[in-house]
Amino acid sequence: MGSRHSLYHVLLLILCGLSALCQCSATGVEANQTAVLFVNASEASARKIPDTLFGIFFEEINHAGAGGLWAELVSNRGFEAGGPNVPSNIDPWSIIGDESSVIVSTDRSSCFDRNKVALRMQVLCDHRGTNICPDGGVGIYNPGFWGMNVEQGKSYKLVLYVRSQESINISVALTGSNGLQKLATSNIVRAADISSWKKVEILLEAKGTDPNSRLELRSTTKGVIWFDQVSLMPTDTYKGHGFRQDLFGMLKDLKPAFIRFPGGCFVEGDYLRNAFRWKETIGQWEERPGHFGDVWNYWTDDGLGHFEFLQLAEDLGARPVWVFNNGVSHHDEVDTSAILPFVQEILDGLEFARGDPTSTWGSVRAKMGHPEPFDLKYVAIGNEDCGKSKYRGNYLKFYSAIKDAYPDIRIISNCDGSSSPLDHPADLYDFHIYSSASSVFSNARHFDSTRRSGPKAFISEYAVTGNDAGKGSLLAALAEAGFLIGVEKNSEAIEMASYAPLFVNDNDRRWNPDAIVFTSSQMYGTPSYWMQHFFKESNGATLLSSSLQANPSNSLIASAITWRNSDDNNEYLRIKVVNFGTTAVALKISISGLDQNTLESSGAIKTTLTSTNVMDENSFKEPNKVSPVKAMLEKVSESMDVVLSPRSLTSFDLLRKSISSSVDTASALISSY
Repeated sequence: MGSRHSLYHVLLLILCGLSALCQCSATGVEANQTAVLFVNASEASARKIPDTLFGIFFEEINHAGAGGLWAELVSNRGFEAGGPNVPSNIDPWSIIGDESSVIVSTDRSSCFDRNKVALRMQVLCDHRGTNICPDGGVGIYNPGFWGMNVEQGKSYKLVLYVRSQESINISVALTGSNGLQKLATSNIVRAADISSWKKVEILLEAKGTDPNSRLELRSTTKGVIWFDQVSLMPTDTYKGHGFRQDLFGMLKDLKPAFIRFPGGCFVEGDYLRNAFRWKETIGQWEERPGHFGDVWNYWTDDGLGHFEFLQLAEDLGARPVWVFNNGVSHHDEVDTSAILPFVQEILDGLEFARGDPTSTWGSVRAKMGHPEPFDLKYVAIGNEDCGKSKYRGNYLKFYSAIKDAYPDIRIISNCDGSSSPLDHPADLYDFHIYSSASSVFSNARHFDSTRRSGPKAFISEYAVTGNDAGKGSLLAALAEAGFLIGVEKNSEAIEMASYAPLFVNDNDRRWNPDAIVFTSSQMYGTPSYWMQHFFKESNGATLLSSSLQANPSNSLIASAITWRNSDDNNEYLRIKVVNFGTTAVALKISISGLDQNTLESSGAIKTTLTSTNVMDENSFKEPNKVSPVKAMLEKVSESMDVVLSPRSLTSFDLLRKSISSSVDTASALISSY
């Protein structure tokens, strides 16, 4: 049988080469390599892919949240960026006027106990007398995060706290970057006693557009005015939950099964005093102290806090995966003998997420507008801490306490269990890979020999980095796609996988590359972002048995799944192939195990991610230079000849068992990208 089987392969390769030559001449692509892909579509050889397999990882890095997904337009809204001491750092707030007309300082007079710093503005000029204020008055302005995006016709909610010993007349304006163009204006007039702090809310409607706008607060009346907690939010955030619509939409389009948050190194902190602590990020936004993220070196007001991350997961329809600090930072550690306060903090955080609305911390969540518990069932004890001396001791304390209180929660260890068994209990283990393109591509086989029993892998951070990646290259995306095909084929041993980092504000690149690049008004996906679209239907799909016969075989990798399109309710067979080589390949696809007449001759789509140069990147000027290109497949059968472009990711979606004849299946499939 072995010799006949080999002869059959040889014949197929010859046929493939002959048919490919004809097809290549027709398409203008010369294929000088051949390969055969065998797909067994029978139910007996198929197995279910976990419905959790592909998700996303959010870290507060590159101003991903503060100045990004979180739609707050004011940077350093509470004047706390310098910490609790005064004088404080008020950047990027700046003064309108000069020292002869206005003096700005900070003091600790705020009405909020956890963030005492307030801004004191002494106006020296007046609207009458010898020291007349300049036209428009003097005051302060905030440019936001490298410019506020103000759009004509949209509304923006301004909230601020103010006090003064005298009556006030403050003009509020959204202006162009130089302060000359008025996009929206209003006045705050208070003649009554405001010696105590007063909350002011104003709805500003934009009469013009400028992506580099700023917020101004001016006065022409001599006196002293204190400001605190100045916030400006667009009113059109997603469901009013505070998420920037366009960036949220890019996440939603990935159909993530889960979202890991809030980091990353952001969770650890360079030092524990600057680690993310969930209790400091809940409650009314005005009362949150904020903190300095000393790993990525910027201040966040923590408007995007523990509650908002859980809300984000719910809005995305994704499972929340909470990564928390286990008493370990980059430079200091809490001894296991003193870790119990940290353990209790996490138990409280779980009660906040899952507790009854009458429980101590569940009631806090309910007061924030979410009486129903969040569906939090995954937690990671630390981030990249396995090598730290206190990690295992601390880990076991957290593990025991969480399992006692919440037996259904799946706990993720930082220690890699892919090559050898863990020496401690865990439901999953974390695996990170950042490397060159060739290394990431070759790691598609890393899990081939991993044990199928015991904890499964959570590949929470993967990406090509270094010279191969640039700011997001096609080469990086192809290597990552090959790696993910390996993840698919080894999904018996892998439960979750997510790319990192997710976001970068183009004005603050702390890490390259990233999936989504943005400014105040623009955004685009890198090739790695678009690569993930090829895998978004894999969650909960059925993995088919497939084998690839190719020479050389180390530049091709393929997988096959069946999935159901929710738009047309039809079932598709999707074949994905990465050609990591530099030459085109004539591929014969041979499908067996199908029921009779279950493969439609129409409604099939070929999708390709490639470009003329393997180092091509997307940009604001060319946001879709490297993005999926779709085309109809004219001839569909159980034996097909196709050509794979060099350096490409290609998927073939073949329609099975058409249910709805009223829907244009090809159009529905194209619109799903």
